[in-house]
Amino acid sequence: MLPAMEKILRVHNVNDYAHYIGAPELHPLVSVIHYDELEHCRHSLNNYDVYALFIGDEELEDLSYGQLQYVLQRHALMTVSPGQIGGKTDTGEEIHTKGWALLFDTELLRDTELGRRISGYTFFSYNISEALLLTDEQRQSIVNLLEQIRQELLHEEDVHTLRIVTSQIEQVLELVARYYTQQLSTSVKSTNSDLLPRFEHLLHQYYDHHLQQENGLPTVKYCAQQLFLSPNYFGDLIRELTGGTASSHIRRFILQRAQQLLISGATITETAERLGFEYPQHFTRMFKKHFGITPSEYINNLP
Repeated sequence: MLPAMEKILRVHNVNDYAHYIGAPELHPLVSVIHYDELEHCRHSLNNYDVYALFIGDEELEDLSYGQLQYVLQRHALMTVSPGQIGGKTDTGEEIHTKGWALLFDTELLRDTELGRRISGYTFFSYNISEALLLTDEQRQSIVNLLEQIRQELLHEEDVHTLRIVTSQIEQVLELVARYYTQQLSTSVKSTNSDLLPRFEHLLHQYYDHHLQQENGLPTVKYCAQQLFLSPNYFGDLIRELTGGTASSHIRRFILQRAQQLLISGATITETAERLGFEYPQHFTRMFKKHFGITPSEYINNLP
């Protein structure tokens, strides 16, 4: 259970957080924080209305993400996006921690190329347990950019400032995306090498236990939860393994099952109902989009 709402810091803008921990307030839309330099810092459990990246240079325990608890390893990078809750409950004591933070407001992204592409950075919806584990070299590359952003914000603002800062933030996000791609590739070869068989087994169990009768078609979110992964991280692992999306894998599984039902003599309506479609026409539409013919045409072509 989360603590009472009065113990949660509402980070409506970047300086709500900077002010709370005693960090310099550099700009209304962007904050770069070096925790090592702070004299009076406190933990906080935060409700974010902004985007943020945190690099921890020491291990932190009892971090919250939603209603789950995690340990953040040294040199780990975690991200949050608007609408997420994360952090560590304030105990009232001052702390001395090490690391960096970058926070930026959604207003910074308005009418920018980064704003149009921000949803493509799927790591903003990863769990803390799926944090990016940085090598010393990777960490330094990101920190170098954070220092550049901070230096730009310390200058007197002119018409170029926000364009430069936005470009630098995009460079940070591209580096994070690159390093996550490398981590995902390593992960599927080691700790998640059996992910695809477990995914397939989960889909079989879904129908063996008749869950479609109550829940409808299996979803990426459901599968990710059952495999103890965030939907985006799960989806990115599946893409790394197969080259396709998790949703397309589910769809292919469902339609292969549909073929088996139609071959065994089930009607189109029966097949749609047994697979968990709300309406037969939804099944027909998906079937035709995948196979290029309708279920009726498929049945007519059976030997």
